[in-house]
Amino acid sequence: MNAIWIISKRELQSFFDSLIAYIMLVAFLGFSGFFTWLYGQDIFLIGQTSLRGFFSIAYWTLFFFIPALTMRLLAEEKKTGTIELLLTKAVSDREVVLGKFLATLLLICIALVFTFPYVITLSNIGNLDLGATICGYLGLVMMSITYIGIGIYASSITNNQIVAFLLALFIGLFFHIIFDVLAPNFTGWLGEIFVFMSLSTHFESISRGVLDTKDIIYFLSLGAVGILLAELSLAKRNLNS
Repeated sequence: MNAIWIISKRELQSFFDSLIAYIMLVAFLGFSGFFTWLYGQDIFLIGQTSLRGFFSIAYWTLFFFIPALTMRLLAEEKKTGTIELLLTKAVSDREVVLGKFLATLLLICIALVFTFPYVITLSNIGNLDLGATICGYLGLVMMSITYIGIGIYASSITNNQIVAFLLALFIGLFFHIIFDVLAPNFTGWLGEIFVFMSLSTHFESISRGVLDTKDIIYFLSLGAVGILLAELSLAKRNLNS
């Protein structure tokens, strides 16, 4: 656990050293702030203040931002050969993957913490549903876990960051859009599978304030599969060498 924490701190520091973190924070806050307060849905919904507009914008913003953050995690290390140096130390493939995963998740959480003034402002000017708001933030964190898992897997199978970005986006499209589009066109068990696989189904459920273990398991399972596949991808190089 100590090795995971050391790697995650190193990776998080590298985000800030390379200005990626600052660019991500400014862009995320800029997009979400503009569409939440100036151009998007009225924050005064159904007679009370609401952050549903912000959660809808963040849902799409993070979909594009997370692959941009994860594309370099392993691809750059493989390209420069530093992954071999890192793995010659007393750390396992799993610790490397989990450390990088945790660093990205922490950066996303930092970005979300910077939006807390939205909550404070709306709480002061209206009747904000705090339960739904907390669930909305939880939904964004859960969604981030899923897409970071997908992104770190994509980064593990190539040494080209652009390929890793596009691959993560391509895989994410199935969960973000395609399964949702396919679901109404099928009936029976196949339609139910597409509904279950659609990320928006689970995100909307949580963001409405409905906490269901089925939704939590869905997000965590996809994130875990991504981590496991990334670990297997790193382990595969040992078999090939």
